[in-house]
Amino acid sequence: MQVKISEVGPRDGLQNEAEVLPPEVRAELCRRLSGTGVSRIEAGSFVHPKRVPQMAGAEDVFAGLTPTAGVEYAALVLNRKGLDRALAAGADVINVVYPVTDEFCRRNQNSSLADAAVTAAGLVAGAREAGRRVAVTLGASFGCPFEGRVDPGVVVDHVGRMAEAGAEEIVLADTIGVGVPTQVRRLLPAARAAAGGLPIGLHLHNTRNTGYVLAAEALAHGVDSLDASVAGIGGCPFAPRATGNIATEDLIYLLDGEGVETGVDMDAVIGVAEWLTDVLGRPLPGLVHRAGGFPQPV
Repeated sequence: MQVKISEVGPRDGLQNEAEVLPPEVRAELCRRLSGTGVSRIEAGSFVHPKRVPQMAGAEDVFAGLTPTAGVEYAALVLNRKGLDRALAAGADVINVVYPVTDEFCRRNQNSSLADAAVTAAGLVAGAREAGRRVAVTLGASFGCPFEGRVDPGVVVDHVGRMAEAGAEEIVLADTIGVGVPTQVRRLLPAARAAAGGLPIGLHLHNTRNTGYVLAAEALAHGVDSLDASVAGIGGCPFAPRATGNIATEDLIYLLDGEGVETGVDMDAVIGVAEWLTDVLGRPLPGLVHRAGGFPQPV
């Protein structure tokens, strides 16, 4: 079995940090990650810097990237201005994101869910017209901090809408880390059917210590890709107490042990996690970069 790993640390990871790293340091993080074997790096988001100051200077980040064989650089966008900026910056993949509840949409994107879906469909079309690969991430697919439980039928409906709009892959996000395995068993097969065979991925947070359980459960239901953040940094600044993406090195340890092919070198990711720990100057949530891999006999 093969699973694609999408590294989201430079975007989702750093957007929740109190310290705003300059673009050159964020570009260096991407360059280091490009040598680990991950197939996609979400290098930044093109949003207003007043909303997410940690992502200011995204154009400079992309200008500092080094093209690497087998690595795509992705950009998150929420609106047409963001898309235009991402296209001009040379992003390989456009990640269109919206949450699947009205209140989260209102707080995150100042729109209703219905309007957010229409906007997303237009962004998908614009990215495709520009010749870029395009993914859609459906936020709060496992639960919303403002509306509570989310009807899986609503999630599946939006999977179908985005597939019809031309998305080339769809990711279901547990934005606030509330998911449990039952939801994976229910959502993944239904999403795959609604998407007509498009690749389906998961974006998981370990806020309540279930992220790795969900990743393991997803393997049994044909997940195509998993998002993860080096050293486990991350969260959503617009969702209360939404902390901690699953750590890339911890996920790779799990997948390696399960015999899943990712092409990612765990030791290389650990090296990046150690570097990032020094940059941020504090212990980071991931465990494997501290404990190491499976102990070798001495």
